[in-house]
Amino acid sequence: MTDEFTASGSDADVHMVVAVVRPEKLGDVKQGLADVGAASLTVTDVSGRGNQPAKKGQWRGEQYTVDLHAKTKVEVVVSDVPVDDVVDAIREAASTGDPGDGKIFVLDVADAIGIRTDDRGPDAV
Repeated sequence: MTDEFTASGSDADVHMVVAVVRPEKLGDVKQGLADVGAASLTVTDVSGRGNQPAKKGQWRGEQYTVDLHAKTKVEVVVSDVPVDDVVDAIREAASTGDPGDGKIFVLDVADAIGIRTDDRGPDAV
């Protein structure tokens, strides 16, 4: 592996943006990302707990509490689109103003390798 592409703060050429959002906002997030030129993404259904309050319910006479909420994780790796544009697109598309809207994380990518082409770094993205 080369040292050409290293995670060194904001100097990295490749970034991964990971967002955990409400499942019903996925369509809006996809459109927002496409609008800024970052249409390639990976989506995973996840569950988690944050500041959103637990939901209480009753089923067949029994009380239950749901404290892990269904969420959607969106991962976007970019090299040619400004990472701030990606973050803004996700934040604007996913926001409802209510607790549980989610979080966005930005990570530097040390290297990326295209499996078929063996391209490395920004060329692989």
